[in-house]
Amino acid sequence: MRRNILITGASSGLGEEMARQFAAKGHNLALTARREDRLKALQDELAAAHPSVTVVIRRLDVNDHAEVFEVFRSLDAELGGLDRIIVNAGIGKGAPLGTGRFDANLQTAQTNFVAVLAQAEAAMELFRAKNAGHLVLVSSVAGVRGLPKAVTTYAATKAAVATLAEGLQVELLGKPIKVSAILPGYIKSELNEHVANTPLIVDTVPGVRAMVSAIEAEKAKAHVPAWPWVPMARVLRYAPLPLLKRMI
Repeated sequence: MRRNILITGASSGLGEEMARQFAAKGHNLALTARREDRLKALQDELAAAHPSVTVVIRRLDVNDHAEVFEVFRSLDAELGGLDRIIVNAGIGKGAPLGTGRFDANLQTAQTNFVAVLAQAEAAMELFRAKNAGHLVLVSSVAGVRGLPKAVTTYAATKAAVATLAEGLQVELLGKPIKVSAILPGYIKSELNEHVANTPLIVDTVPGVRAMVSAIEAEKAKAHVPAWPWVPMARVLRYAPLPLLKRMI
């Protein structure tokens, strides 16, 4: 059992619900996010619901790369070793390229890939030292194919995250350190609550339950929930561009 789990971006959305579900399964948790007040409220909630579970929190801006390494190391020491690290923190800003919002696209690229790289580096440093551990990188079904307009940069970052996971999987094949890429479909969260008419969206609790199941199975790559996102990912991957444009 991967007893001690670190989750980044745990103050809301998918990270917050993952914390609830892993705590219910008896895992000790290290939770990080920028909003420390939200983390403290979640810590109190989990302590009341699961008194036998240890929950520690840290404020962390994943774009502060030096701080990422410091916080991961300190949480590893505090819990007596991290067994699984879930790199979940991310944002969904964006605009069509060339429309004057490079700032939004740059922030998404920095948070969703460069900061993910820093977190993966910090996690692998800990796991290589003990030759054990499970690194989980949260990508997205949006990363299966290039997407237009406001989602172009977001989709590109999520594709990069999945590729990063795959590169580590090739390197670590047959070794004790495991790496998973989790590609959620449209699951309700603060990230997408402002998007109207999101097709095939799944409620947060069952959507995250599918994520947790895939993570615990340590799947190399999982589109979740499996229905409808396994077949939809295949359609997205191979649809000709004119059909893809009509679909999205």
